[in-house]
Amino acid sequence: MNFSNKKDHSNLPGLAWGLGLAGIGAVLAAKAVLNQRRKIRFRDRTVVITGGSRGLGLVMARQFAKEGAHIAICARDEAELERAKVDLRQYGTRVLTYRCDVTNKADIDQFIEVVSQELGTIDVLVNNAGTIIVTPLEHATEEDFREAMDTNFWASFHAVNAVLPHMREQGGGRIVNIASFGGKVAVPHLLPYSVSKFTLVGYSEGLRAELTKDNIHVTTVCPGLMRTGSPRHAIFKGQNEKEYAWFKIGDSLPFFTKSAEDSAKAIVDACRYGKAEIILTLPAKATAIFHGLFPGLTAELSAVVNNWLPAPGGIGEQRVKGKESESDLTRSIFTTLTDDAAHANNQFAQ
Repeated sequence: MNFSNKKDHSNLPGLAWGLGLAGIGAVLAAKAVLNQRRKIRFRDRTVVITGGSRGLGLVMARQFAKEGAHIAICARDEAELERAKVDLRQYGTRVLTYRCDVTNKADIDQFIEVVSQELGTIDVLVNNAGTIIVTPLEHATEEDFREAMDTNFWASFHAVNAVLPHMREQGGGRIVNIASFGGKVAVPHLLPYSVSKFTLVGYSEGLRAELTKDNIHVTTVCPGLMRTGSPRHAIFKGQNEKEYAWFKIGDSLPFFTKSAEDSAKAIVDACRYGKAEIILTLPAKATAIFHGLFPGLTAELSAVVNNWLPAPGGIGEQRVKGKESESDLTRSIFTTLTDDAAHANNQFAQ
């Protein structure tokens, strides 16, 4: 028999790998070119940050101010805002503070109008204001879910609607929505929080698709655990001291959490290049990928984790803040990093 015409397929796997690598290279090159085209500088631009008086919001404001941006922040506490203003003015830029309840649409509209009048164009909006309610489902009420939605979703929705006419008129802008890893994977005892953040993630992703044509680039940020000092302001129910202990200690773990400063730098950089999404911390990225591949297994593992968390009881549906739930454990060496961040980021009344 004559086998001289038989084709040799031995090189096909190598060819496939080569084509695959070439395709990946082409995609990365195109992405790099696109990033450079979208890159903006922040000097003399106006950056609006909701919830910017403390924690991550304040740290982001510092990062933008270091790059020469004019800063407008809002919060409910006037004393906190005044301390933040003094902090930010050291960078030699213009700073506007405004007392605002972000759950009130009229307050948000007025805040944006004042910023426009005082600082001119609004180039960047960072929706950062948020609330965290930590409770087993047995003590979660409809009001908890409404409060989480009002603060974590509707406030962002109203702020976006308030700035969009300004951004469209000037031909572009940037919107950064601070969602959460909890908006990618539901976390036990954080159900109201996760529901609101899932909503914000979906809204933010859809918003980007519809606003890119207007040269308005929306970035969805999904942080994992960050050391911002925020646990003391979170709301706790049930066995509040135990709930606060796991929450605060988890927030302090050095290899599983990210500093507020490193997080803020990553967020500012994502805004600079108009990136679609960033997930902060390696554990959060790995868990999001795992959940995408094995959602059923993730759900089973979450149920196991829930069994390790405090049982219902304690103060029941009564609400207290983290700072009212301190114990010897939460004042120990295990929470040093979070306490240091709280002192550095205006989380304590002075």
